[in-house]
Amino acid sequence: MSLPGFPEAAPLAGLVGGVLIGLAAALMLLGNGRIAGVSGIATRAAGLGGSGMSRGEAWLFVLGLPLGALVVGVVTGGLPSHFAAPVPLAIAGLIVGVGTRLGSGCTSGHGVCGMSRLAPRSLLATAIFMATGIATVAAMNVLDWRVLG
Repeated sequence: MSLPGFPEAAPLAGLVGGVLIGLAAALMLLGNGRIAGVSGIATRAAGLGGSGMSRGEAWLFVLGLPLGALVVGVVTGGLPSHFAAPVPLAIAGLIVGVGTRLGSGCTSGHGVCGMSRLAPRSLLATAIFMATGIATVAAMNVLDWRVLG
């Protein structure tokens, strides 16, 4: 399945991924009583924050994120062969990290958990995330700049 104008889009995979993220967030909230905000958990893993999760649990959660993506990539054959621009990618990751600290959360915390609770700051943060993402993709398309090979 493809979307007109977006030949590389995978809407079914996106839908399945979104459902799994929502399910994981719900399970964490119901089982642990904690919001599944990845930036907060990563901060805890690095020893920079003091959420209720133990540091070992935080490391397991953080390590599970790329491992899960790796497993899905191997199973579906969808692993990128190389990154065309690793330095801008690393800079972008650093900017995202700073932004999540400034915004007191990331897309998983605000976008999944906060939106489902209708938290006003999460509604605003998610609107800013979406607008920034749309602007970034539009700028990259105008500049014909690709990060993934």
